[in-house]
Amino acid sequence: MRESALYGTYARQPLAFERGEGCWIETADGERYLDFAAGIAVNSLGHAHPHLVEALTEQAGKLWHVSNVYEIPGQARLGERLAESSFAEKVFFTNSGAEALECAIKTARRYHHVNGQPERIRIITFEGAFHGRTLATIAAGGQAKYLEGFGPKVEGFDQVPFGDEEALLKAIGPETAAILVEPIQGEGGVRPVPNAFMRRLRELCDRHGLLLILDEVQSGVGRTGKLFAHEWAEITPDLMAVAKGIGGGFPLGACLATAEAAKGMTPGTHGTTFGGNPLAMAVGNAVLDVVLEDGFLENIAARGLQLKQGLAAVADEFPDVIEGIRGEGLMIGIKCKVQNLRLLEALRDQKMLVVPAGDNVLRLLPPLIVTEDEIREAVKRIHDAAAAVNATEKADA
Repeated sequence: MRESALYGTYARQPLAFERGEGCWIETADGERYLDFAAGIAVNSLGHAHPHLVEALTEQAGKLWHVSNVYEIPGQARLGERLAESSFAEKVFFTNSGAEALECAIKTARRYHHVNGQPERIRIITFEGAFHGRTLATIAAGGQAKYLEGFGPKVEGFDQVPFGDEEALLKAIGPETAAILVEPIQGEGGVRPVPNAFMRRLRELCDRHGLLLILDEVQSGVGRTGKLFAHEWAEITPDLMAVAKGIGGGFPLGACLATAEAAKGMTPGTHGTTFGGNPLAMAVGNAVLDVVLEDGFLENIAARGLQLKQGLAAVADEFPDVIEGIRGEGLMIGIKCKVQNLRLLEALRDQKMLVVPAGDNVLRLLPPLIVTEDEIREAVKRIHDAAAAVNATEKADA
């Protein structure tokens, strides 16, 4: 066989799926897997959710694309709903989280430019962060493994150690425009920013005239049991990037902003060809129909607590395999004592999908519609996988 025509940028697992329903996904030969990866927190309502299928199918029979040269009614509706449900007054739609972060970065710089301080372009970020794969967002994340080989790092980003207030204070200078942070680092190992520190960030931004930018690409749209994770700290940002869950599996992102923060984004300053297209808007509105239903977010919090309690018992039983459990709602991290990919492979043997992360963590990111019975089944499979890894460890000792 000839070599694949695809770029060799992915270390893919040897699995291919043909269909899915809810929290379950199936290969062509009928093997069923419990999906606690959800396309890396993307399939927020699981696979083939009837309301999303109906919305997409109906829109596909009408109109796919017109470009932002014209009015798109679905954009106005989804933008208004996001604003009504958040701090925001303005919304810019994109195709991805990285694009939403690019928009937020540009908006922050432009804000200071129109305020007569064009030198304020620098953005403080935190080590371990992941903000996307564009040249600007890999510079914002600052991780060497993503920067290597892509030429000079884009200027204007200053990383400080995670949670280090002293380093943060030293980094704030006359050229600082904003602070960018994930309320919970996802790729960095499901590391929550303490609520007190989130409030401190808001205070520092207010004191120094900075904009607070939140990356809620992974933690937003109900993932933690609140519509957005920063709500746990009872603060609001000036700018926020969302994606992943808002599209329920369809490519969709958004940059949310206060009217003040977005005042510099006038006609011609930013744009996108595909962003906010009618198909994406139909699906995004359908996702909000479900997520904003009475009791939906409360159920996420309850299922998250059930999952954490079950995993804590597994960690207690296998301390040589699992070091601890972290996270919020249905964004949970298993901090491994063994190499995390060993437990991931054992879970694959148990027909369960999870996602690796930094800091030797496995992420559990199930669809937000997961049931009590499916949480119990997940805990059982994780228990059995941990038992298998533990037995292998003892045999090798």
